[in-house]
Amino acid sequence: MSTGLSGPRRALGRLVPRTIRSRLVAGLLALLVITFAGVGLAVTTALEHYLVGQLDQRLNDAGGRYAASLEHGGSASGARSDTRAQSPGTFGARLVNGRVTNAGVVDGDADDEAVANGTAPADTDDGVTLTDRDRQSLARLPVGGAPGSLRLSDLGPYRVRAVAGQDGDVLVTGLPLHQVHETEHRTVALELVSFAIALGVTGVAGALWVRVSLRPMNRIADTAERISALPLAEGEVVLTDRVPDADPRTETGRVALALNRMLGHLEDSLSRRHASESRLRAFAADAGHELRTPLATIRGHAELALRHPAGTPAEVHHSLRRIDAESVRMGAIVEDLLLLARLDAGRPLAREAVDLTRIALDCTHDARAAAPGHHWRLELPPEPVVVTGDEDRLRQVIANLLSNAHRHTPVGSTVTVRIEERTITVSDDGPGIPPELAPHVFGRFVRGDSSRSRTSGGTGLGLAIVEAVVTAHGGTAALADRPGGGTTVTVSLPSP
Repeated sequence: MSTGLSGPRRALGRLVPRTIRSRLVAGLLALLVITFAGVGLAVTTALEHYLVGQLDQRLNDAGGRYAASLEHGGSASGARSDTRAQSPGTFGARLVNGRVTNAGVVDGDADDEAVANGTAPADTDDGVTLTDRDRQSLARLPVGGAPGSLRLSDLGPYRVRAVAGQDGDVLVTGLPLHQVHETEHRTVALELVSFAIALGVTGVAGALWVRVSLRPMNRIADTAERISALPLAEGEVVLTDRVPDADPRTETGRVALALNRMLGHLEDSLSRRHASESRLRAFAADAGHELRTPLATIRGHAELALRHPAGTPAEVHHSLRRIDAESVRMGAIVEDLLLLARLDAGRPLAREAVDLTRIALDCTHDARAAAPGHHWRLELPPEPVVVTGDEDRLRQVIANLLSNAHRHTPVGSTVTVRIEERTITVSDDGPGIPPELAPHVFGRFVRGDSSRSRTSGGTGLGLAIVEAVVTAHGGTAALADRPGGGTTVTVSLPSP
């Protein structure tokens, strides 16, 4: 059922005005249509009452003279003058005991003129054919009452009045309503033309006026659109745009002033954020450089002591191995921090032709050696996939993805590496990533295990480096969890 209604609903939605300007103009025109309709109805009704009142006054003044002249057949001089006084279309009828005995209508032709001049008898007036229904309607007219409306079959609508005659009969006189209706129709037509012209002129003038009145709102919208197009997520941001001509006495002026104040606060916040990030990045870079030398020294002394284990207690020997392993691990962390600092600083990467298929083969071979308990699958196209970029950094991207996959999946899991045109996809059938962690996996120092256990993962910089390197190449990195378990990371590189 909803499918059948979706089409008309969409069509109706397209007809509904969306912008404020179109809604204001449409509302103005709708109000004018309602006003014009009310005025036209009032004018037409008043005109109808007036014209019908004029007919009723003429009927009251005429009395039953024309109907009486039908009875006497024009033998008296008064009959001729009564006929002569009637306007064309006047209807007359005489009823005796509820039965129509005579009926006629003045049509204003040569016969009526001859009757009026006395050159022809009165019975040459044009007669009228009445149906049984007409006769019944005439018989039901109240005698001496107010005029009423009646439709005669051959003559159309009439305004009629019945009065008592001198011979105990009933005299009915009627005047046609067609002139009243014609006047109403002409008036309605004139009103429609006048109102249509008024609506057109008002619509154009209203659209121009609304457009001028909404210029401040348009300036606010333009400023907001320019601000929204700026890259506010990172880096130094300078918000120089402001809404001009903000008059606090108007509603739009108040909105413009509020927007300008908000932009000022936003610019201040972004400046402070950028300064804080710059200090943090400088600290990470400086700390990395400063830690390189002592770490190398610690590792060298540990390796030297391990080469001469004679006389060294077992506990000390074990401690030396741990010192060497942790110094290697800490050195890797320092190198990752330095790499992120270089990428944040926007240092250019190498631009050379890189064979992604060869890198995928090497990294998968290394991962198979490091995690033999996993099943490693490699899906490569028939031809090499060559992109432009930094080979060492792209190799680190694939290596980090594979390392992250085997660290966070149990032994026996299957990890698939797929290379397509400028796209690297690494997927596994492991338990997946917790929903609350998924939006933050590309952040720095984000770990799946909050306990910081060394058995469950690395430093939390692997995927952060992946995103930083891919972004530096102009590409994107995305993560998707499959229903029922499994994770897929897709890296898309731009065209050369």
